[in-house]
Amino acid sequence: MRIGIYGYGNLGKGVEDAIRRNPDMELAAVFTRRDPASLQIATENVPVVSTEQVLEWKDKIDVMILCGGSATDLPQMSPELAAHFHIVDSYDNHSSIPKHWAAVDAAAAPAGKLALISCGWDPGMFSLNRLYAGAILPDGQDYTFWGRGVSQGHSDAIRRIPGVVDARQYTIPVPEAVERVRAGEMPQLSTREKHSRDCYVVVEEGADREAIRQQIVSMPAYFADYDTTVTFISLEELREKHSGLPHGGCVLRSGKSGAGDCHKQRIEYRLELDSNPEFTGSVLVAFARAIFRMAARGEKGCKTVFDVAPIDLFPGSREDLLAHML
Repeated sequence: MRIGIYGYGNLGKGVEDAIRRNPDMELAAVFTRRDPASLQIATENVPVVSTEQVLEWKDKIDVMILCGGSATDLPQMSPELAAHFHIVDSYDNHSSIPKHWAAVDAAAAPAGKLALISCGWDPGMFSLNRLYAGAILPDGQDYTFWGRGVSQGHSDAIRRIPGVVDARQYTIPVPEAVERVRAGEMPQLSTREKHSRDCYVVVEEGADREAIRQQIVSMPAYFADYDTTVTFISLEELREKHSGLPHGGCVLRSGKSGAGDCHKQRIEYRLELDSNPEFTGSVLVAFARAIFRMAARGEKGCKTVFDVAPIDLFPGSREDLLAHML
């Protein structure tokens, strides 16, 4: 399979690493909005190409993996490229997924192309586990906890405050809430009861730290609904202790069965990730294999992880799966 990477930030690098680990794939090209001559990628003898030349590669790419951001990149990129390539993207604005699906489907289906959107770990792997758990335990309730991990969007929101030089924000599940769910209580939890937020902030010399703290903790949609801790540190400490991009979390469903609901049943799927972009890249690459196979069977239009059969993800044969995994 000839894979293209469209965008070469942290996620693009994670995809590149995952391709290297899958012998049935090869990296065909990396496409960038930057000057291609300025970009040094990890894979030898692979061209770096301007995005302005992407259509010249229509017959040289089997699946294009889009590594742009969900806020402004993917709503434009995905429909445009889905008219010319089989694509996979990681669009993660949950509330706007139906709108994004419609736009991509309208581009891909008439062109005979296949597109997979909102692939990663949430949405993506967590979505699948919510589906499986809900189907198995219909009398129950879902709980999703994110972290402990760096939220890149929330970190960026802090960096946009005047006087802030850099920042990292960690999303942290409230331990008591997780344990109540694991104990089978099926509690009704508010936003504040499920997660807290820790912020490590570097500010300009002479900046009003208390004013910045108040701007952070009162920021609507980001911090106002959470218990938020703000710690001011030096740039050196930020680089030394907070340069990584770890993340993770868990999806749980707590349900009941039996006469009189006498038995508690719980399902949990958990991730602990040293590198969020590298893991997300690995998910995208596995689903790119499925899109390649589905497209070869003539499927077209826009799909999600719910439409992909597990057998299409696996690099081996049906016989391998029956012999070693079932």
